[in-house]
Amino acid sequence: MTQTEKQALRVLWKNRVRDFRASGMTAVAWCAEHQLKTHQLWYWIQQYEKPTSSKPSPAWIPIQIDESPQPAEDGLLLRFGEFILEVKPGFNRQLLADVVRVLSQP
Repeated sequence: MTQTEKQALRVLWKNRVRDFRASGMTAVAWCAEHQLKTHQLWYWIQQYEKPTSSKPSPAWIPIQIDESPQPAEDGLLLRFGEFILEVKPGFNRQLLADVVRVLSQP
């Protein structure tokens, strides 16, 4: 099936779902009147009622890398706008991820 055909099918079923909702009829009665299968109607209703995205897309934040040499055992500094985080060896990865997530929110 081509993209054009898929799009046409989506439009057709979107109109059918709208018509069904406006009819006030039961799904069984409406499908019988339109010679359609009830499970198809429920499938398309489900498609149109699904949220389009369950996760927000991540926002990238700029970071600056300090090129000055630092001994590995000292850790590193991360700058997020006005915030500076010092990360030392043996740090808690989950805690760092949570802090970065909070700092990157608007």
